[in-house]
Amino acid sequence: MKTAKMVCAIALVAGVFQAARGEEPSGRKEERPTSAQIRMAVQEICPVSGRKLGSHGTPVAVKIGEEQVFLCWQGCATGRVNPAHWAAIHANFAKAQGICPVMEHKLPAAPKWTIVQGQIVYVCCPPCIEKVKADPETYLKKVEDLYLASLLPPPGTRTSSPARPKTSSSNPAGDG
Repeated sequence: MKTAKMVCAIALVAGVFQAARGEEPSGRKEERPTSAQIRMAVQEICPVSGRKLGSHGTPVAVKIGEEQVFLCWQGCATGRVNPAHWAAIHANFAKAQGICPVMEHKLPAAPKWTIVQGQIVYVCCPPCIEKVKADPETYLKKVEDLYLASLLPPPGTRTSSPARPKTSSSNPAGDG
């Protein structure tokens, strides 16, 4: 069972890697992954169960407070958020972002943050929060680009990965 879950998680992340490079297994060009797909890959785990997203099928987008996150499946919608999982998710987002999107330098050990259009954005200082709120589209795009870059293997690294998971148009997590 653990092996099957690991394969599902690897397939989800590998699909994001391939999409980020604009590839399909056949070598055809493909569109960039959606914002939701990128955030799912960075988030990694369910805030309720702690299981890898994708281990129970298609993750489900939900709002917790002001923030949009993903659950591993609909069954977790009635559960309670585990504080340890919630902290791990935010650590994943902060690590993937890595730099302040305003000042463009490394985030401090205890970065400031704000929620913009359902997404957490880490910054280096309070004045940067105001800049993010004044121009959310610009900074959300920068954060998404940072997330995507964090998911890519280092240059020169060769990957062999399974096919990108298919998403249906009715999937709330697939429309970013």
